[in-house]
Amino acid sequence: MTVALMWEAKAPEGRGPDLLAWARAWEPAEPPLRRENFTAPGGRVLVITWWTAALSASLPELPDPPEELTARPVHRWRFEQV
Repeated sequence: MTVALMWEAKAPEGRGPDLLAWARAWEPAEPPLRRENFTAPGGRVLVITWWTAALSASLPELPDPPEELTARPVHRWRFEQV
């Protein structure tokens, strides 16, 4: 089964590039099958990783960034391929 982990954070005004650089620098101990980084207006950064695993599997998740890089709590979702 393929699982996609989605991680989304919002940076404070003007800190979007710093948040993106921080997210891009994260290297999990085990690499995912695929990884994509996205940005959106308002300093939002989205990272999606794909894994061969069950939906409930213990997988490396992008951690919370330093407080100075976030304007609100990080959002995380898991999806399974159907």
